[in-house]
Order: sequence, then structure tokens, then C-alpha cells
Amino acid sequence: MGCAVSVYAVGKKKTKKKSIPEVSIFVPSMRVPAQCDLQRTLKGVIPKDLADRLTSIRNQIVLIAQDTDVSAIDELQQALEEYLSVLVGLSRKEFGFQDLIGFKWKNLEDGQEQEISVANSWFELLYVLHMMAMLTLVEANMKLIPKDSDMTERVVSGDCTRDAVDLLLKAAGYLDFCVQDVLVHLPPDVKNRLPKDLHQGILEATSNQALAQGTEIQLGLALESQNATLSVKRRLACEAVSYYGQALCCLSGDKNSHGTAKKHLSFIKWKYLEAKAAAYYYHGIIVDKGTEPSCHISAVCCFLAAEELLAESKKASLSFCLAEPVTRTPPAWGVMKHLNKKVPETAAKKSQMYGYLLDQEKGLQVLPDLPEFQLSLKPDDYILPEAVLTWDSEKWDIPGQSLKEHLKDCEDGVETEEHNPH
Repeated sequence: MGCAVSVYAVGKKKTKKKSIPEVSIFVPSMRVPAQCDLQRTLKGVIPKDLADRLTSIRNQIVLIAQDTDVSAIDELQQALEEYLSVLVGLSRKEFGFQDLIGFKWKNLEDGQEQEISVANSWFELLYVLHMMAMLTLVEANMKLIPKDSDMTERVVSGDCTRDAVDLLLKAAGYLDFCVQDVLVHLPPDVKNRLPKDLHQGILEATSNQALAQGTEIQLGLALESQNATLSVKRRLACEAVSYYGQALCCLSGDKNSHGTAKKHLSFIKWKYLEAKAAAYYYHGIIVDKGTEPSCHISAVCCFLAAEELLAESKKASLSFCLAEPVTRTPPAWGVMKHLNKKVPETAAKKSQMYGYLLDQEKGLQVLPDLPEFQLSLKPDDYILPEAVLTWDSEKWDIPGQSLKEHLKDCEDGVETEEHNPH
């Protein structure tokens, strides 16, 4: 789903006029399941009601994802969670069904549909959880863009911002589970076939991005709170720098990124610069409270660095917007709206106030390191749903199928493929 036009229309609703989506929370990609004949493969292998349920829920997900817009996210998430409870059983080693079905998915990016098919139930689990994470990021993005969106002034309610943080932690939880508990089950040949955005590094980068944006939103909430101290604000700003730094580290290993991957990297670079500007601004205010001349000089260095980083971030924001697929950024709100005004004002005022010190003590004009803090936001813990009870039934009612019927099914399958080549 990325930031292609399809991203904010989950599938590919043809009747909707194309528009340039607005991005507060970046969504790297969206993949949706493609039709595949599960019933034929599962016939006579697992109980009929299990096969029917697996097939019908997956088909339901295919239909909702293809034909509806973001208003169907709740319905999609519910169907995906229900699907997992049936799929989990198929992934259990004792049944030996892990490589039984060729699951098909397609990538909706830049209007191009690229299909992949892999016979591995852990592959299917990975794609389902990734889709759930991306839908959750889309939902978080929607929370930060009011329906009566005004491009000059943005006010987001406290409830919406808190909901967005919860959704970001939830998305990070899905992605963390993919890395820690799903990728480990995939054999090397399947891992090699995975698209880049489902590789460990990109999943980790997206998880860190979600935590960074959650921290950034918390800083915005702290600005509005009378109880939040300067130390709390600095800590949150510095934590956002750390999260974005980790995301940047995960993404920077790919020297050949293009399309949505390149845009993702562009987004992280922009947000990293913003976060550093905020961190240096708040660090400067705290350092300036010292009484030594060196404190005031260090503070001015921080304010000037914040001003320069803010200017760089605005250029980076434009680069991100213009990178394909083209997007709009929301007007400044929250912490960035505050900093766009305060940083230039403070840098000018303090430079003038301590100009004589800067002239006298040129040797002290060194930008201090930002303090490092233990990171407070963590991905939500995610646990796969319990497998439906039928998987643990002692007696499976599987209708017998004669060899003649089974062979006929196979012949029909070959004939169908010959008449419907990809």
C-alpha cells in the first residue's frame, strides 16, 4: 500500500478518482492475498469444515481488500485475526501440512500487481501479520488527519493523538513478532524469495519508525501538559532521535533502494532531522540554565544546530514529498508547529545575548553530544490466537476419496491451469 494511490484505498477501487494522499505516518507497502484453490489441495487431507472455513475466510479477505476503501479496516482486521486462528493449526509441525498449499499474494504498488506464490504456511502467516501491521499504520495515519482537513492549520485532538500512539505500538508489535517468531521458521530458499520489505532489516526499521513516531506524538502531548518538565521533553526528543537513528541504520544497508523503499528511506531521513532539531533545542534550554560562560556558549551552539537541522529537515520533507509515489505532508502541528516558531526566535535572541562570549571564547564553541536515555516505548506484546478446536479433535471426520476421484481432481487441476495460464 505504501504511499501509492492504492495505499489509502486498501485495494484498488476503480471508481474513486486518484488523489495525492497525505502522510503523517508512513506506510511502507501493502500486499493483499490473491485467489488460490485451497479446497482442491485440502480435500481429503483435513476435515471438510476446516478446509471450508480456511477457504471462505481467505476469500472474504481477498474480496474486502480488493473492493473497499479504508472504511473497511476494522472488518479486514477482524477477518485476518479469525483467519489466523485456522491458519495456526496448518503451521503446526506435528500435522506435517506446512508445505502443503501454495499461497498467493500480490503487491499493490504504483498500480502494478506483482504476484508471489509460496507453498509454506509460515510464509502465509508472515504476510497476514504484515498486512495487519500496515493496516494499523494506515489507521494511525487517519487518526492524525481530521476529516475536515485544513492545509494551513492543523489541530488534532488529544484523544486522536493518544489513539494513534496505541495503534503505532500495536503495529510495532506485529512487526516485532514477524521478526522474532515467524521469520525463524522460514527455510532459506523461502527467505530468499521474500520481497525486500519483508526482510528482517525493513521490518525492524518500520517497527522503530512506529516507536519513533509514537514518541514524537508523546512529546507533542507533553508540550500541552502543564505537568511535563523540560527534562521530560528533552528525554522524549532524544528518545525519538534514537528510534529514528535505529530505523535509519536498518534501512541504510540497502544501496539499491528504489520506488517505495527509496521513499521510506527519504521519510526516515526527514523525520530524523526533525527529531534532532527538537532534541538540540530542549538540550540547549537545559544547558543554558547553568551559570558558567561555557554553559551559555554550549546552549547557543545547540540552538544554532537546531536552526540548521530544522532548515535541512524542510528540504528533506520536500524531497520525500516529491519522491515517487508523490505525497502531501500535513501542515505543521504538535511539536513541529511549536519548534518552527521557537527555534529561530531562540537562536537569534541567545546569539545576540551571548555574542560577546562567543567572540571571547571561540575555543568553547563545540556542539555538545546529546544525552542518551533508556528507551521507554516498546512494541506491544503480540500472541497468535489459539488454534480453532477442530485441530485438536482426536477424531477427524475426513470423507474417504478413491484413487480414481483423486486422480480426476489432479487432471482437472492441470487442465484448468492450461486454460488459464498466468
